[in-house]
Amino acid sequence: AHIETPFAEKFGVPRQSGIADSPGRIVFEKPFRDVDAVRGLEGFSHIWLIWQFDRAQRQSWSPTVRPPRLGGNVRMGVFATRSPFRPNPIGLSSVELEKIELTSDRGPVLHVRGADLMDGTPIFDIKPYVAYADSHPDALSGFLGAATFKKLRVTLPDGVSEPLPEGLIDVLSNDPRPRYHDDPERVYGMQYAGHEVKFRVSGDELIVLSIQ
Repeated sequence: AHIETPFAEKFGVPRQSGIADSPGRIVFEKPFRDVDAVRGLEGFSHIWLIWQFDRAQRQSWSPTVRPPRLGGNVRMGVFATRSPFRPNPIGLSSVELEKIELTSDRGPVLHVRGADLMDGTPIFDIKPYVAYADSHPDALSGFLGAATFKKLRVTLPDGVSEPLPEGLIDVLSNDPRPRYHDDPERVYGMQYAGHEVKFRVSGDELIVLSIQ
């Protein structure tokens, strides 16, 4: 399958699945557009997506990477991170299954929330999320420690009248900037659902300058 999301480029994609209420639609390739293949899936609230970092492939790999969470200057082992630059460019995401839509032209389409994938990303496999086995509330977070993610307050420019793209405010509130950026005068731009969004961040406030 592949997934349709509002993210046309890497910048702005949530750092992890589930932290922003960003929508997605999973569309199966023709050989797999069989409603029987998703029979019973409607009873699960969340699913695992196994997918490919298709726009982060390299000819070689490095045993260490620089996690943005550590300022981009400290190297950690690639297997201790979720960096897209891996020996095998495979990603894993847990997303909420909102509904299964049965269509006449594309077969069953899975509507999900909390997607952290770029538009068009290939999906290798889909598995149900099983809470009793997959949830580990006491798990340790390594060098991330007890990391907390405080959401920003989003301020819109005057005169915004048209409906905003679904999930945009939630994505912005999670601070799309690299973790080590902290310049209140710097203007950032990101693509979301066909819109060009310009913003800057001052303290705990993200100020949207324009939406085109």
